[in-house]
Amino acid sequence: MNRSAREAALAIFSEVMNRRRPFEAVLSALDGLEPRDAAFARAIAHEALKRIGQLDDLVRTCVPKPIPRHKAGPALEILFLGACELLFLNVAPHAAVDGANRLAAGDAKAIHFKPLINAVLRRLTREGKAMIANQDAPRLNTPDWLWQRWCDFYGEETARTIATAHLGIAPLDIVAMSAPPAGGEAVFGSVRRFTPQRIEAMDGFAEGRWWVQDAAAYLPARLFGEVRDKRVLDLCAAPGGKSAELAANGARVVAVEKDETRLARLQENLARLHLSAEILCADVRDLTIEPAPCVLLDAPCSATGTIRRHPELPWIKGASDVTLCAAAASELFDKAAELTAPGGTLVFAVCSLEAEEGPEQVNAFLARHPDFARTPLAESDVFGHEEWIAGGDLRTLPCHLAEQGGMDGFYAARLRRKL
Repeated sequence: MNRSAREAALAIFSEVMNRRRPFEAVLSALDGLEPRDAAFARAIAHEALKRIGQLDDLVRTCVPKPIPRHKAGPALEILFLGACELLFLNVAPHAAVDGANRLAAGDAKAIHFKPLINAVLRRLTREGKAMIANQDAPRLNTPDWLWQRWCDFYGEETARTIATAHLGIAPLDIVAMSAPPAGGEAVFGSVRRFTPQRIEAMDGFAEGRWWVQDAAAYLPARLFGEVRDKRVLDLCAAPGGKSAELAANGARVVAVEKDETRLARLQENLARLHLSAEILCADVRDLTIEPAPCVLLDAPCSATGTIRRHPELPWIKGASDVTLCAAAASELFDKAAELTAPGGTLVFAVCSLEAEEGPEQVNAFLARHPDFARTPLAESDVFGHEEWIAGGDLRTLPCHLAEQGGMDGFYAARLRRKL
């Protein structure tokens, strides 16, 4: 029997929560499903991950005694997904409850908890909306380790605004070299779309007329100013959005990426866009090439600025991951300094909200490298948005551009090497 959409959603959700795997890495569970069923399965799993704190609170309210996992199998996950369908996706109650019961009936352990699952979901059908109205959604859906960090660094009011933004639907930002697909609204360098659609099926994708790049991710490469005919090193370049942006603006791009799989994706993207770049498969730390006047290091990080698109991140990562990422980025940062020519510009960027990976990283770098100095950003660097500048650096938050759908959290600093 073919796998159903709900079975696929359960497989994805369970892999993420129990094995701490990234959402995008387990979407093979959708293979074989009709497009409509695959979209439904993805929506269930994605929304459940986004609302995991609220769902856990609802289930605990209905079932105060913990469900023994060794006896129950995926019963708890089935409850979460059923509750998500009922209360956040507005699936008809009879369909959501029946779907959960069928999932339980198909598992040798969960079948023994079918009466409990049925009873809880029927209660939530009656009382769930009222229960949700009394929940503190931003706080519940943010794990303690992140909530406290954000409160300490940004203040509780901003932390709450960030967490609220994570509950929205992230739009699709399209950077077009020629005519973008019809529809959407202009957001400085891109066109913003809100209607879910397979990217590969959209008008102009196959012809290479545009690429997808979040509004915040579009900003760091702009900090170089005019790049036409300049040699620019794009370090840790995959999947290639910034390389494409630089090449489209006339730069002579050298894109460096050590991961062969990600490198292949970068090459495919540039080829589709009919853009050229010198591509090197190498660890940045081992590079022995001529320094360049422009160097962009979009360093690997905890990626907490992308939670709107990757809601599993808060639950599969922890504070130790931030520490490890910051240490690795520090090594890459030092190498990027060597690769920056005297008088040249080094832009350091991360899609993280964490202080250690952003401003603290840059301050430590400047203490180690007195031959570099911060070049503070001006409003003209960020399309006039003064609120995106903090301490002279770029700092976007998911709650920025709120009325237009938000944006990723990004940090970037522009540094100049002395002559």
